[in-house]
Amino acid sequence: MTDCANGRRGWSARRGQAVVPRTPTTLTTSAPSGNAAMWLTVAVVVGAGVVAALQVGKAAIATPMLRADLGASLAQAGWLMAIVAVLGSLGGIPAGALVTAFGDRRVLLGGLLAVVAGAGAGALAPTLPALMASRFVEGLGFLLIAVAGPAVLQRVVPPQRRDIAFALWSCFMPAGMALAMVAGPLFGTWRGLWWGSAALAVVATVATRLAIPAAAQPPASPQPSSRAHGVAGAAATMRADIVSVLRASQPLRLAACFALYSLMFFALFSFLPVLLIERIGVSHRMVGLLTALAIAANMIGNLAAGYLLARGVSRSLVVGATCLTMGLAALGIFLPLFGDVPTFLLCLLFSAVGGLIPATLLSSASIVAPTAGLLPVVIGLLMQGSNLGQVVGPVTVGAAIEAWGWHAAAAVVALSALAAMLLARGMRFGAEQCESA
Repeated sequence: MTDCANGRRGWSARRGQAVVPRTPTTLTTSAPSGNAAMWLTVAVVVGAGVVAALQVGKAAIATPMLRADLGASLAQAGWLMAIVAVLGSLGGIPAGALVTAFGDRRVLLGGLLAVVAGAGAGALAPTLPALMASRFVEGLGFLLIAVAGPAVLQRVVPPQRRDIAFALWSCFMPAGMALAMVAGPLFGTWRGLWWGSAALAVVATVATRLAIPAAAQPPASPQPSSRAHGVAGAAATMRADIVSVLRASQPLRLAACFALYSLMFFALFSFLPVLLIERIGVSHRMVGLLTALAIAANMIGNLAAGYLLARGVSRSLVVGATCLTMGLAALGIFLPLFGDVPTFLLCLLFSAVGGLIPATLLSSASIVAPTAGLLPVVIGLLMQGSNLGQVVGPVTVGAAIEAWGWHAAAAVVALSALAAMLLARGMRFGAEQCESA
């Protein structure tokens, strides 16, 4: 009854399956001693996420320089940006299983080192194929960071502070993208931007190594097993973890909703520069600044979600109302209903209100996970949904705009918002689950 009263679902034990020994790094609490130390850990984790998101955004702002230096076409430049999302849409769940097998801190450090290696290799890349290969490594690092970061927060932050911590974490993507948009033009060449991003990743790696506590380790087994048995056992555990999550309805519902949100968000922001230039008449010089401002507005919703959830506002209500607002705002943005200034203000509203969704869904992952140890796999599933929407959204809306004009984009986003609202109606969290039981 205590878990229900606090709006949190009790963890259920897995039954009816063989138990494979593993290091329970995500099950043991190793919270930093002291409130200040805990928030320092949160800041370092969020900073690592911002550095990861910067790697995504830098390709967009560097596209003109890449076309001039390496002769990249627009399609090739698009793949430089999309490869990160493609990796995420395919590898989110396996990345979450890696966290359960090897530990959140270790995977987070591995992700940051992959970013350092990928950014450094990219800065030295002599050809476009070499740069594409380095982007694959950067994308792998981004995926590992995006999955391991929430697992660290779950471990070190007490339950009553987690909504705030996850709200701060959900700011990492818009913060990193906006930082790339603002900082990119300050570099004379794209290689300088790549070296700068690698340097930031090195700083984040050192900070992670120093500030994030390691998870408590279990006593060593008195009977050592062979390396082959250990690898087979870890693989069996990872498969069992993935199957357990995929059999649960609520994590799948959250992932589908995240995919629809991401589809809506990137359907607008992938084409916002074009919209600002063609429909509003913004100069090329101002389009980057206005796009960064609109993306950064997403953080308002991220932080507001933490405030609302900490005060007991229904999570399904937050998601449903946000989707309704985004759908209505999209109609005003893509249809020629308003003037230039009101249209851009609707873009800000779309972004700011939309930020409520990722913070709400990410903070809900621990509630809907079948067991505490499966939280990283659920986070990986959410990231997989998010990246799937990031891939599908721009492609779908781009084709719709090319075939039927800007009003077709309004229809795609509005229908996605309606589908997400229907999904939100079936979401059950904490006390809602107890009441329906």
